[in-house]
Amino acid sequence: MVTIEINGRPFEAQSGEMLLQTLRRAGVQVPTLCHLEGLLPSGACRMCVVEIEGQRGLIPSCAYPVTQPAKVHTHSARAVLARRTIVELLLANHPDDCLYCVRNQECQLQELVQQLGVRQRRYAGEKSRHFLDMSSPSIVREPSKCVLCGKCVRVCEELQGVGCIDFIGRGSRAKIGTAFDDGLNVSGCINCGQCVVVCPTGALAERSHIPEVLAALRDPRKRVVVQHAPAVSVTVGEAFGLPAGADVAGAMTGALRRLGFDHVFDTSFTADLTIMEEASELVHRLQHGGRLPMLTSCSPGWIKFVETYYPDYIGNLSTCKSPQQMMGAVIKSYFAQRQQVDPQNIYSVSIMPCTAKKFEAARPEMARDGVADIDAVLTTRELVQLLHMHGLDLAEVPSEDADTPFGERTTAGKLFGASGGVMEAAIRTAHWMVTGRELEAFTVDAVRGLDGVKQASVNVDGLTLNVAVVSGLGSACRVLDEIRGGRNDLHFIEVMTCSGGCIGGGGQPHGADLDAVRKRMQGLYELDRQGTVRTSHSNASVQRLYDEFLGQPLGHLSHELLHTHYAPREMLA
Repeated sequence: MVTIEINGRPFEAQSGEMLLQTLRRAGVQVPTLCHLEGLLPSGACRMCVVEIEGQRGLIPSCAYPVTQPAKVHTHSARAVLARRTIVELLLANHPDDCLYCVRNQECQLQELVQQLGVRQRRYAGEKSRHFLDMSSPSIVREPSKCVLCGKCVRVCEELQGVGCIDFIGRGSRAKIGTAFDDGLNVSGCINCGQCVVVCPTGALAERSHIPEVLAALRDPRKRVVVQHAPAVSVTVGEAFGLPAGADVAGAMTGALRRLGFDHVFDTSFTADLTIMEEASELVHRLQHGGRLPMLTSCSPGWIKFVETYYPDYIGNLSTCKSPQQMMGAVIKSYFAQRQQVDPQNIYSVSIMPCTAKKFEAARPEMARDGVADIDAVLTTRELVQLLHMHGLDLAEVPSEDADTPFGERTTAGKLFGASGGVMEAAIRTAHWMVTGRELEAFTVDAVRGLDGVKQASVNVDGLTLNVAVVSGLGSACRVLDEIRGGRNDLHFIEVMTCSGGCIGGGGQPHGADLDAVRKRMQGLYELDRQGTVRTSHSNASVQRLYDEFLGQPLGHLSHELLHTHYAPREMLA
């Protein structure tokens, strides 16, 4: 330990840790734009500069290791002036359309302007001109609002292993873009949206489906239905002052009805349906020499990643559609028949914690007879915007139950929102399918938590089932490379594109830290602990769906509606 003086007060620092960590632990807030917790510092923005007695010039606290006693001044006149100057220079090349910006009142640059008291323009000149990139079905790029912090580049390359964007150009012409500065749609982008989550300004945002949804709600010819994903209900309350992890599924259902949706369904229902199909597929592969390890297929960013970067593993992917798409398929078939409504007159909306779900809904494979399974996808952020637009506060809306027949869920389906949840739910049902008995303990602790790679072995009627749970595509690369290198002990692998799973998805609120993600996960675990029905095969509504319509898992109609196929993709840039 090293004793340092911060603004005249002594504090203990761990030798070798970065000064910024010490400052934050001491409760001293120093602004940053480029810093990403858990990654090596880049020191690109210089917003965190401090003055250290005896040191020449200002020091970036994010990149200064504490190795000896020092006297630090975090808000000296020199440090504050330097930060103000940086912000003023950024503003000199930044659009002035804050009132129309998607990040208005949620913009870190706007916050810095407020904190530093910047109230007049000291620098002026011709601003850089950039083209708006709306080529992607999921993500909109507005480079004119970019402050070159580099967060999106680092997340894409270092955490996700994709690297579809980078710094291009030199000097005053430097910007962030794709190879050859083409549209995002022809790059290797997997639409995960992690770049959107870390972007401090409005340079990156999801492609909004709010106008289309509002138009459908106003159309008297449309039967408008909506589903909400497991991770959304333990997250969206944060925007209304509720603690992270608080489940507001009931209040959200009530609010969605007030918005005018005709039917509100819970995607956890089709998470249970997914497990019935996916567990059956796993058992079939194990018993009939199918291709192993089987890889889950619920995360659309992961699917596109395999299609683009690991096409030789497409045959390992489960053929099951995601719960979002399964819900869309049964709504426009079974539900349409029951309601005697033409599927083309049903407008199906999903609320997801994920930007890649917008891409998934637009895939040609996710349609039947020209009718798309899902018509529009709203992220958690878009849901918050829609609720604010209509003056609805989830903390005040009375709780209501979701509609039948797709409102009944088990806690196994709810676990889909966290990394390891799909695997845990699948193990519970696969064990029952093979043995006819329930697991002695439903909880599989080894696949829970926020670790990038988790492994477990489960005894299923004498067979040792070896499974792995992977969170984040950088971790997925390592596991797939091990398999390429000859590893052959795994039977089943769950992969979630985003760290922590859907609770940390690219459509979740901006600025969430690891603690919030952890609380969302604990919220799902608590729902499972308190649940009375904890296995997907025990969902009575799912069983009725098979009895009345689908027949059996992996049957002809199930394959037609609930399964799909994938193909290799070629990057054009």
